[in-house]
Amino acid sequence: MNIAFIGLGNMGRPMVLNLLKAGCQVSVFDINTAAAEALKEDGAFVAGSMEECVKGAQTVMTMLPAGEHVRAVYLGDHQGGVGLLKMVEAGTFLIDSSTIDPASARLVAQQAHTLELEFVDAPVSGGVAGAQAGTLTFIVGGTDSGFKQAEEVLQHVGKNIFHAGKAGDGQMAKICNNLMLGILMSGTCEALSLGMDNGLDPKVLSDIMLQSSGRNWALELYNPCPGIMDKAPASNHYQPGFMSKLMLKDLGLGLEAATESQSPIPMGTLARNLYAFHNAEGNELRDFSSLFEFYRKPSK
Repeated sequence: MNIAFIGLGNMGRPMVLNLLKAGCQVSVFDINTAAAEALKEDGAFVAGSMEECVKGAQTVMTMLPAGEHVRAVYLGDHQGGVGLLKMVEAGTFLIDSSTIDPASARLVAQQAHTLELEFVDAPVSGGVAGAQAGTLTFIVGGTDSGFKQAEEVLQHVGKNIFHAGKAGDGQMAKICNNLMLGILMSGTCEALSLGMDNGLDPKVLSDIMLQSSGRNWALELYNPCPGIMDKAPASNHYQPGFMSKLMLKDLGLGLEAATESQSPIPMGTLARNLYAFHNAEGNELRDFSSLFEFYRKPSK
């Protein structure tokens, strides 16, 4: 299987490594040439341009920061840059695993359809650790036939692959998931900090809540308090992981979706504002569990 992979950040790089381990031939491209070159010794072909990267590929995968980047890569930019929809060969299958607004995903899918190309949006859940272990969850939006094609590729990098619905629905489901994640992490940080302020050992409190009704994903796999979980970013100076600026972006996408559907999301709005304050103090590149430090600051 020949795969072109564009976007080699914290998530893209380990995904490429798992594709290579599965025996796929992978060509890579990133505007950060060092990120691409670093994969050469692992067996990837490093392309000098996006056009060179997608040439001859059966499948193209993208992992990009935001909707504006996805639109520019697939559709072209306002400076005359040609999008990859005009570069790929007939029959090429397209998978975008970025987390973006549903409208951008639907626009790209519509344009791909006019060119008789199959496109699915397939954002991921599971973080850097899941990408490294090949246990990501993929949330796919697209046609039934597109989903079947996606499964054949994504099985090499993920453990759970869901068909959320039509184009853009993968993004909407991911937005709902990350809205919940931001709320849960905020609440977990708040509860642990309250206990510590009142003399409780955070490890003991975490163990109690894990066996009680407050149990959640953050407590179980991603404790935000340093020293409780050796492999959690909190125990490594909140590095690496899912950057706080990306959580803010995703919560912002939730607010945009809620505005569109006139849905009330008071908890999501509060979580979004907490991350905005946290990031404004220089925490954008730190893992989103570093919000714990927001609660640990002395009040005086």
